[in-house]
Amino acid sequence: MSQTLGRVQQLLAEGQVRISDHGYDELASDGILAGEVLAGVEEAVVVEDYPDYVKGPCVLVLQHDQTGRAIHAVWRIAQGTESPAVLITAYRPDPERWAQDFKRRKS
Repeated sequence: MSQTLGRVQQLLAEGQVRISDHGYDELASDGILAGEVLAGVEEAVVVEDYPDYVKGPCVLVLQHDQTGRAIHAVWRIAQGTESPAVLITAYRPDPERWAQDFKRRKS
């Protein structure tokens, strides 16, 4: 597991979480409930990890909602801070752009 995802999971367990305005917009546009993303982070699988990203460590993860539908979520911890974990965006991955398992981008 990535250190970034581990830290995000720890912060969520402590209630140290925030959803960005963009995150709320994307959740609404794809009909995803914030609670589903928050609850699904414990079972998240790392798709891409950016521990040295200039704005702070971030990670793209694959999660699933209550019905098993795929969700991609991007989590970040702002540079120079210890908390909170910030949900930057969450969306339904496009099967035209992602492999069938939604873990790899298509070429």
